[in-house]
Amino acid sequence: MSPHAELVSRLRAAWLSGKTRPMEYRLAQLEALGRFLDEKKQDILEATAADMRKPPFEVEVSELSICRSELNHTLNNLGAWMKDKHVEKNWATQLDSAFIRKDPYGVVLIIGPWNYPINLLLVPLIGAIAAGNCVVMKPSEITRNVERLVAETLPRYLDEDCFAVVTAGVEETTRLLENKFDYIFFTGSPSVGRIVMTAAAKHLTPVTLELGGKNPCYVSDSCNVQNVARRVAWGRFFNAGQTCVAPDYVLCSVEMQEKLLPALREAITEFYSPNPRESPDFGRIVGDRQFQRVQALLHSGHTAIGGQTDAGERYIGGETGAGADEQRRLLRQRHHHAHDDPLTALRRHWAERPRPLPRSFQLRNLLAPAVRAASRGRPGDPQHPALPALRPAPPPAAPRRHRDQAPGHLPPPLSPAAAIINTPFRFRFRLRFGPAPPPHAGPIAAPPNPPSSPFPVFSPPPLPSPEASGQ
Repeated sequence: MSPHAELVSRLRAAWLSGKTRPMEYRLAQLEALGRFLDEKKQDILEATAADMRKPPFEVEVSELSICRSELNHTLNNLGAWMKDKHVEKNWATQLDSAFIRKDPYGVVLIIGPWNYPINLLLVPLIGAIAAGNCVVMKPSEITRNVERLVAETLPRYLDEDCFAVVTAGVEETTRLLENKFDYIFFTGSPSVGRIVMTAAAKHLTPVTLELGGKNPCYVSDSCNVQNVARRVAWGRFFNAGQTCVAPDYVLCSVEMQEKLLPALREAITEFYSPNPRESPDFGRIVGDRQFQRVQALLHSGHTAIGGQTDAGERYIGGETGAGADEQRRLLRQRHHHAHDDPLTALRRHWAERPRPLPRSFQLRNLLAPAVRAASRGRPGDPQHPALPALRPAPPPAAPRRHRDQAPGHLPPPLSPAAAIINTPFRFRFRLRFGPAPPPHAGPIAAPPNPPSSPFPVFSPPPLPSPEASGQ
């Protein structure tokens, strides 16, 4: 039995009790999370600095401010999000009340990454609390100081009956995934994402996988070189390059490469001084294993800028490489052809990218099978059988006059759309007034029908005039 089964069962019992459903409860938990961000700000800065030597400005921009913005947006809109959304009704639901109601999933598992350990753990938590779920949080074990801070302090602010923090390594996380969760939110690598999705498939648990990828940056010859260099340097070396959406490589012409390399050198010097190792704005690699992997990649090609390393500090200078050998080595997982021109390489990479999600479902696939057009030949040939004959459309019904209307007055005709919608579902009845018809010995003859009407029409007898009735 999984060691976390009792924890998951306790949280599920709390959710089934309906404790997390009232809006007042959700608002109280969200406000408590806001107090955690305000009161533990200095502790968060110290923990991220100890793990990655992340500058305070980067922590404020990429961790705390994003969480506060998400929290304020949720607090301002939670009441509107919880309301039922009334939708239009069709002919089958005319007698019903049709609306969409947002119900919580249940017990949610959030597995956070190490590159942004506060942001990518608390932002999914905000959404889970707002939706009325119970949550099991699992911070990354690689950022040990942030993991310890979250495990020791966050449960003091939230309801311990509905929210829990689990500290676990790879093996413990694998056993944690054996439990049945109602939703799993994972941020990390595609290799671990496959493990998470395999474990979720056993229980048919829906998942959100925020996986890393490769991010090409195409630079055309008409771009402003200085602006491109500053933007690429900021995006690449923010958080020491440990960002899933940072530009991985640049696709450009040889002429642009000769202009871009000096501009990148100037931008790196402007941002991090001539010696980035002494700059307080340049972070460090998170762990020894990650440092060794990046260091090994530096020896696979020509390093044009930087490339200095220090294993003791896990420091790798702002490096920029160039050359086909480096492309073959660094892009071996990107299906990139090093000798293609930049636009061809970008199109090839986009066409061969992994597609983890299925194609969007289209309603027209349910309506009729696809009709394949003949490439040659005509209908009636042996290889092209004749098409089935079409049935002629019935003649349009002549408008009928109400008995109280004048002979020359006709109601306005219906529009084609209204006629198509209303005609099949309009049942028309005609009642006959007066004595019953005498019995017939033979078969009853059908009453005459107007040639232009598909429905039988029975005209009632004329009403007596006031003079004949004596009134």
